[in-house]
Amino acid sequence: MTEAPVIGVLALQGDVREHLVALAAADAVARPVRRPEELAEVDGLVIPGGESTTISKLAVLFGVMEPLRARVRDGLPVYGTCAGMIMLADKILDPRSGQETIGGIDMIVRRNAFGRQNESFEAAVGVRGVAGDPVEGVFIRAPWVESVGAGAEVLAEHDGHIVAVRQGNALATSFHPELTGDHRVHALFVEMVRANRTAES
Repeated sequence: MTEAPVIGVLALQGDVREHLVALAAADAVARPVRRPEELAEVDGLVIPGGESTTISKLAVLFGVMEPLRARVRDGLPVYGTCAGMIMLADKILDPRSGQETIGGIDMIVRRNAFGRQNESFEAAVGVRGVAGDPVEGVFIRAPWVESVGAGAEVLAEHDGHIVAVRQGNALATSFHPELTGDHRVHALFVEMVRANRTAES
């Protein structure tokens, strides 16, 4: 078996620990990433849920925003959940003042599209590329994707709205698979990282 890929979790805000656990369960070496030198050492990166405006501002403050944009442009495999999906969007429909994104997926997202915190819910979501039963999606102040460009592939929809997208080495979901104990979406991402590492070697 090839050596386990090293996958970071952007540890500025959000459910970092849960992603670290899910990645480890999917046979990756998982570590928190806050600084450019830590980012330089990983084969892939997860951007967790949280508050997208806060994550954006902290990424600038910690000096990781520009290095992260550069690495994503260069093909670093990256997976964003909830707020992480917003961070990977090329365009936000209703950005807050000063909010920046990393970009990487040709999509337009709407923040808090499924409602506020008290309207959070769970739903079974069939995700293309994930075998077996539908994934249990946990939606917490979740965004949805208004539209995608030609380069982006829709992997899942819920209630007529796009909730999972992939473009090249970038993956994004509106929901939080790290909160369910089902690690199949993380396993899909780990396979993306492995494939990219093989292609580069």
